[in-house]
Amino acid sequence: MNIIDIINKKRLGEVLTKEEIDFFIDGVMNSSIADYQVSSLLMAICLNGMIDEEIFNLTDAMIRSGDTIDLSSIDAITIDKHSTGGVGDKVTLVLAPLLASLGFCVAKMSGRGLGHTGGTIDKLEAIKGYNVELSEEDFLKQVNDIHIAVISQTGNLAPADKKLYALRDVTGTVESIPLIAASIMSKKIASGSKYIILDVKVGNGALMKNIDDAKKLAETMKAIGAHYGRTVICVLTNMDEPLGYAIGNGLEVYEALNSLNLKGPKDLNTIVLNMAAMALKSFKDISFEEAVLKAKENLINKQALNKFQELVSAQGGDINNICISDKKIEIRSCEAGYIKSINALKLGEYAKLLGAGRTKKEDIIDYGVGIVLNKKVGDYITNDELLLTIYYNDETNLEFVKNNISNLFELKKDKVEPEKLILDIIY
Repeated sequence: MNIIDIINKKRLGEVLTKEEIDFFIDGVMNSSIADYQVSSLLMAICLNGMIDEEIFNLTDAMIRSGDTIDLSSIDAITIDKHSTGGVGDKVTLVLAPLLASLGFCVAKMSGRGLGHTGGTIDKLEAIKGYNVELSEEDFLKQVNDIHIAVISQTGNLAPADKKLYALRDVTGTVESIPLIAASIMSKKIASGSKYIILDVKVGNGALMKNIDDAKKLAETMKAIGAHYGRTVICVLTNMDEPLGYAIGNGLEVYEALNSLNLKGPKDLNTIVLNMAAMALKSFKDISFEEAVLKAKENLINKQALNKFQELVSAQGGDINNICISDKKIEIRSCEAGYIKSINALKLGEYAKLLGAGRTKKEDIIDYGVGIVLNKKVGDYITNDELLLTIYYNDETNLEFVKNNISNLFELKKDKVEPEKLILDIIY
């Protein structure tokens, strides 16, 4: 068996065997297969796809490339949540403590942001003192004690995925449903939770640009979950504009706190309540309507907020010390009209230019910078009214962002209706 034969086989659209996929992943891990050959096979997969059996075998090989977490010592329903990535996506910061307050155990390992999308770990590190590194023993103890822990993904959890993604990111092979599904689900399965909620973002600011591809990805991840005896719920949500108003790590933590205090943006609250209700409905056998009321109740009575504060305190953070820059510039509208569209992708890229994101995994980010919108799609804005606020420290790209950011908003004279937020729920 050799990698050239495997590359040629997939180039011709043929089905790879389990042995061939295992050979490939073993070669990735021991570096016996050159990067250019790995990239060639990734491109062949990207162009010709994979059948379910191949995807299951690829996921399995990636899981077996490293450690797995055993959550059997946790005496409650263990649940994990993952987002495929979007601009201003701070759902985990609100949903995780809400689920924990509702009786679930949230044992979550999160990643860092790359490109125009932020990572939950980066956001939590904007809270002074928050420790994202826990031993497995401490991680499990904290989940048992307070029903929630959110830490950085261990370096040896599906390490083959980390190596493959580094190449996918620079070879134009990120947008492949089999590779995305295997990447996400290998980490989710290895993390140990029996129940998984997946927020599949769709639109301009997301990896999946259209609903058909998003549904296909969701169905593929559900099939992988079923293959491993996991219950998976996929909520397809709109990412044609940023979620909420804040983009940037500390700014998003502050907005999440507002949501936990019932003062957050409507779109964020809608997604959080829908996901929490689906978890309750599916795993605790109650109606969706009753589940929504239970979730709302734990926001109103501050149990979810208290659980977030408990999480932050348990991991050494100071909830009263969130990194937000005191340098800011207000951008005002140069015309009047209804906001028809906001380019979420470009806004995410502009926030990265300010220092809120990274281009390479080793880049150092600035937790205090970003963008806060004052208006969303469907809102009316008058001439010279506040459009957004830029928070900055480094002035390297400030002039460019300041001079071009208003071009990311399209206005029209006629009233505009906001697009549907929850596009579909697959369970």
